[in-house]
Amino acid sequence: MDVGTVIVTGGSRGIGAATARLLGTAGHRVCLTYRADAAAAERVVGDIVAAGGAAVAVRVDMSDPADIEALFGTAELGTVTGLVNNAATLETQCRVDELAADRLHRIMTVNVVAPMLCAKHAIRRMSTAHGGAGGAIVNVSSAAARLGAPGEYVDYAASKGALDTFTRGLAVEVAAEGIRVNAVRPGFIHTDMHADGGEPGRVDRLAPSLPMRRGGRPEEVAEAIVWLLSERASYVTGTFVDLAGGR
Repeated sequence: MDVGTVIVTGGSRGIGAATARLLGTAGHRVCLTYRADAAAAERVVGDIVAAGGAAVAVRVDMSDPADIEALFGTAELGTVTGLVNNAATLETQCRVDELAADRLHRIMTVNVVAPMLCAKHAIRRMSTAHGGAGGAIVNVSSAAARLGAPGEYVDYAASKGALDTFTRGLAVEVAAEGIRVNAVRPGFIHTDMHADGGEPGRVDRLAPSLPMRRGGRPEEVAEAIVWLLSERASYVTGTFVDLAGGR
């Protein structure tokens, strides 16, 4: 029996890598995407295979619609049963009055347009209206969508707010077609992404202000994602799981 494949975008590091590994140990076939670090992606694949799972890594530029379409035509993919829209980008911390138009286009293209296009192609394979057997989509949003990230990443926060709206609308749109759509909103997680924003130690700086007094681990977010993809969450759609230490 075909167990199906879960696609994890941005699966070479951080939350994406932790999710891919956990899916592999849960018996799913995993297709993870990466943008530049092929070695890191292959390490994740190696970990999954070493644990008895099956995985493949595919290079995808999430700013290129042709690359996204090609991903869903990957020969090793098989039957798509799940999608984790995890790939995202942010840029150096700044105020809104310092934002440049090209930065905004980059952020919105990768964080909003790309997951919508990935969902489009996944639905065409999973929806019962298209002859599919159903499936699940989990969008990786951010606590920034609720908090706004003032003085740091208002553009990134706005992109995640758009992803939240997309999650809710899509969940209702495909609920009768065998597809569940949910989101997780991590915040203050120890990942390399903070270095992209110019402050690798951001989580450590903010940890004392959190109710739980610590940052989170990618594996803690992965647990929520894998649960939302599973049959244990079979009556859950249009739902948001916050993982931000109580903030």
